[in-house]
Order: sequence, then structure tokens, then C-alpha cells
Amino acid sequence: MASWWRAFPQAARRYPWPTNVLLYAGLFSAGDALQQRLRGGPADWRQTRRVATLAVTFHGNFNYVWLRLLERALPGRAPRTVLAKVLCDQTVGGPIALSAFYVGMSVLQGKDDIFLDLKQKFWNTYKSGLMYWPFVQLTNFSLVPVHWRTAYTGLCAFLWATFLCFSQQSGDGTLQSIFIFLRRKEASDKSPEK
Repeated sequence: MASWWRAFPQAARRYPWPTNVLLYAGLFSAGDALQQRLRGGPADWRQTRRVATLAVTFHGNFNYVWLRLLERALPGRAPRTVLAKVLCDQTVGGPIALSAFYVGMSVLQGKDDIFLDLKQKFWNTYKSGLMYWPFVQLTNFSLVPVHWRTAYTGLCAFLWATFLCFSQQSGDGTLQSIFIFLRRKEASDKSPEK
């Protein structure tokens, strides 16, 4: 086991693309599994497989290329450069990734109107993301080495995917919807059984 942990950073440097994409996809998919667990009921592995498919085919790759592109366009870790990267990420990268998630999941779920979730939930979800992602990316661009940035984003996307998958399946894209759900769940867990 210890040799695996030593080999892993070497693999990330030698094969950064597949290492980062697979880590990202695994963490993003785990976020879906967690939200299913929090909601209760049986696990829907087909849904998790859809999330994993989208994470491997689009999100992991997009993030890898996007973060590298930002680093090439705005190299370095100077405060102004980092803030410019965060601004670009939130105004260009974030909306693309969010749109791809809602449309991609609708396609994989075979929905008739693949843009319905996007139309109904995009702005709420985007605004919710603005309370989380700028801080994540500020840390990412200022502290994390380039070859680990997608994996770090994937680690942070674990929490985001938990929220995002909940929103896609039963929320409205607002943080309030998940807090209401969790309060109801807590209340139902505390109520005595008859």
C-alpha cells in the first residue's frame, strides 16, 4: 500500500491527464452516491453511472484543459493574476461546466426536453456556486501545483457534486432547497415511530 502512495504522485507528473481526470470522475461520482445516501432509500447505481460517465467524458477533461489554458493565458501566482483566473473561471468556465452538467444528465436520463433542467435551475445553481467556487479556485490558483489542479478541483467538486446531483434530481438549484430537505429529514428521523 505504501508503495502505491509513492507511485501515485509520480504517475500524476508523468501522466497528468488520465490521473487527474480519473480522480476527478471518481470524486464527482462519489458526490452523487453521497447525496443518494443522504436522501435515504436504495442506491441508484444507474444514476451514479450516468454521473460518472459525464464526469469522465466531459467534466474531468474540460477542467483539465480549462485549468491548463488559464495557466497558459495567465501564468503565475501573483495576486492580480490569481484574481483574473478566478474571474475568468467564474464567468466562462463555471457556466460552461454547469450547462454541460444539466444538459448532459438530461441526455443520459433520456428526458424529452434536455434543456428543461438547465432553464429551470441554471441561475439558482450558478448563484449558489458563486458562494463556493471562487474560494476554491482562489486556493487552487495560488497554492496548488498545476499538475494537481484538476484533482484538487475534483476533491472540492465532491461536495459540489453532492449538492448539484441533489439539485438535478429533486432540488431547485438553491442552497435553501437542500437545507429544507435536511431539516425535514432530521425531523422525520427524530419523530417516534408508531
